[in-house]
Formats: sequence, structure tokens, C-alpha cells
Amino acid sequence: MSSTVFRSRTALLTATFAAAASLALTACGTSQDTGAKSTPNVAADNGVSSTATPKAAAEDIKTAASRTDSPATVSKQGSGSTTAKGSTGSKGSTSTTVTCTGANTRVTAQTVSRPLNHLLLTVKNTGSKTCYLYGYPALRFTDAQSVPPVDEDTQPQAVTTLSPGQSGYAGVLLSAADGSGTNGYTAKTLSVIFQNRALDFVGSGVKVALPAKGVYIDSSLRTTYWLTNPVDALN
Repeated sequence: MSSTVFRSRTALLTATFAAAASLALTACGTSQDTGAKSTPNVAADNGVSSTATPKAAAEDIKTAASRTDSPATVSKQGSGSTTAKGSTGSKGSTSTTVTCTGANTRVTAQTVSRPLNHLLLTVKNTGSKTCYLYGYPALRFTDAQSVPPVDEDTQPQAVTTLSPGQSGYAGVLLSAADGSGTNGYTAKTLSVIFQNRALDFVGSGVKVALPAKGVYIDSSLRTTYWLTNPVDALN
């Protein structure tokens, strides 16, 4: 009787130990599989946790990306450019724009009835590029001993710029309307000399046709700056 009870207890303990061992192995295997399937740190550079599930990690990456400045915005903040590739530099203002000279313009002179004793100079851009009409014209009338002065009150706020086909103007006071001028005489020839960017007069000048009878000039002779409006030039 006692021998039978002993064998029964031994069998029960053996079964218990086997079940416990099986449960331990199952738990160990489950722990290993879970560790192998943990999410890698793919978004560590964006500040996303490496322990997130794949779906949560993807959402975190998307959120982090939305907080990152785009290249265009960074360029705007860092360099003053409107966009990363929108800046044109100085190409438009240097490679396609030149100085107005006798080589790329046509100059004409016309007497006017009002105001009295005035001449209107017109410079038309005959070239294929936009040109800058710097400063004012240097006028050389027949037998003139010097270049007449410019009326400083007519200086424009910006350089007169002529696109192809456009014209610029300068008004010339030939003589005093009240006869107060001195050393008057009739001039029958005229040359106009242009200025460069440094406001130096360059070249020998462009010959401009005058009326057949010439124009009367005296010590009151002066010119305006180059302007974009003929009315302004004559005022």
C-alpha cells in the first residue's frame, strides 16, 4: 500500500516538473521573438523614439519632417533670396544693359515755339539692348569755347534708361528771352557728347543737324539732364 502511494507521488512530481519546464521554454521563446521584432532606430536623426511600433514610428517621422525647414525657406532666411533657385543675380542688369553712345542711338535736334529760344534734343535707342543714358549732354556749337553748364534742378532721381526703340530727351536754353545774354552769335553746327557710368564725357561726339539758318545762342546757354519726358525737358 505504501509502495503504491510513493510511486503515485513520484509520477505526480515528475509531471509537475515537466509542465513547469515546458512553460519556462515557451516564455523564453516568446521573449526572444519579441526582441527580434522590435522596431529599429530608423528615425533617430529626426528625434523619433527607437522603441515605437512601425506604425507609430512612421507617424513620428512624418511629424518630425513637417517641423523641418525646406531648402527654399532656409535659403530665404539665411541668404536673403526669395527662393533657393529664384535669384537671378546681376545677369539682367549687366549682360543685357549697355551705355548709350553714338553707336547705338540716333540724336536729333528740334527747335520749339514754346518756350522761347529752346531746342529739344531727342536720343532714340536704335540698338538691340537696353542702354543707360547717363548724366547730361556735352554740347559743342560752332566756335564754342566751352561746354555749356547743366541746370542742376533738372537732375532725375534715377538714370534715364532706354529700352530698344525708346527715346530720352534734353532741353537746351539757347539764349535769354529778355535779351540779357551776352556774346550772342548764330551757330550752324552741333556735336553731342555722351557721358559714361563714371560721368566722364567720352568720344568725339555725334554730329546733329540744325536748322539751315542755324540757331542763335548767347551766354545764357545751358542744358538739362537726360530725361524720359520731353515736357519735363522743356520745362
